[in-house]
Amino acid sequence: MGNFSITKLSKPFDITIENIASDKSISHRCAMFSLFSNQTSYIKNYLTAEDTINTLKIVEALGAKIKRDGSSVEITPVETLGEPKDVLDCGNSGTAMRLFCGLLASVDGSFVLTGDKYLNNRPMKRVANPLRSIGANIDGREDGNKAPLFIRGVKDLQPFTYISPVDSAQVKSAMILAALRANGISKYKESELTRDHTERMLNGMGADIFTDNEGFINIKPLTSHLKPLNITVPADPSSGFFFAVAAAISKGSRVVIKNASLNPTRIEAYVILQKMGAIVNFIEKENIYEPIGDIEVIGNELNGVVVEHNISWLIDELPALSIAMSLANGKSLVKNAKELRVKESDRIKAVVDNLALCGVDFTEFEDGYEIRGGELKSATIDSFGDHRIAMSFAIAGLNCGMKIEDVECINSSFPNFKEILDSLYQG
Repeated sequence: MGNFSITKLSKPFDITIENIASDKSISHRCAMFSLFSNQTSYIKNYLTAEDTINTLKIVEALGAKIKRDGSSVEITPVETLGEPKDVLDCGNSGTAMRLFCGLLASVDGSFVLTGDKYLNNRPMKRVANPLRSIGANIDGREDGNKAPLFIRGVKDLQPFTYISPVDSAQVKSAMILAALRANGISKYKESELTRDHTERMLNGMGADIFTDNEGFINIKPLTSHLKPLNITVPADPSSGFFFAVAAAISKGSRVVIKNASLNPTRIEAYVILQKMGAIVNFIEKENIYEPIGDIEVIGNELNGVVVEHNISWLIDELPALSIAMSLANGKSLVKNAKELRVKESDRIKAVVDNLALCGVDFTEFEDGYEIRGGELKSATIDSFGDHRIAMSFAIAGLNCGMKIEDVECINSSFPNFKEILDSLYQG
């Protein structure tokens, strides 16, 4: 299981971080999307964590040739994806499992997707059902709601017009990947824009995906292979956000996160910190597949905030934001965030149960929580097997000391988290 203890910081820090974990969402997509080309894709700064390496192994099992040199990856696809000889292990990654459902739904063959004990307990009907509605054959435990999932690919999926009942980048991406091999133009609509890496990257590769005046994402089926990727994966702003919170809750501290994605759907949590009183600056450097640049955060007195919009842009950062809220003046409210209950853990329950151990006054709701800010007390925290819960309360430990149990999950997304955390004590 593994655990570690965090001691309270004795002084403010000023640090520039150039080794934040590469963006996990983009790394997964790089591996998968390379399969739509007929030429070698070149990917630099690929995230070398357990989940993203599992995705590379799945791509390889489907027939692609993988050449790795550290974080540099070359992926040479095959003309026709092959049927793997074994099950495809997604580890702890819901992104991998859900997106592969969409990608494999139209590939001739049979495929079994599985994961660890946490992933195999997460709901998959949100992807399976809309894919089934366009002709995909997907089954699994609880009528396809729980992995292992069995997929028998269908060559001619039906084009669709689908209005999603949930705002989920994973559902959207799965449907877009299926639509690329449908036999007509498909349309997908969400009530709130979710992370748009899939649309941006596929368009950059030559796909025809656009949003019309009615808010539908139009996906034209592929008539030829896409261009290969030639990309340097930016630093993950979601991973960097833990250290943004570390600076924000330590007045006078400063952190600069180098070469991060500045995609608006990825930096909303930094905007919330800014609203709470932290000093936050975005410095854009380039914009090819994604806007990329540096993020500076300087600690300051924090005040409570209401978070109820753009929730899909915040879904990974809300646990860390709850730490800032716990140390802010006044009340903070999170609402419309029921999606938190179906992540790597029930993140609403995981957050409030652990805040209770830290002596924080809160009220839990079905779709969020209210936090009455003040102080945090040292406690022993259960990660619930969720890397973001583990890392969020590790950051809380900088304020009051903390013991985090079951920390192996951190390696699935941010292998050098503890190394960077330890560097804060050197100033």
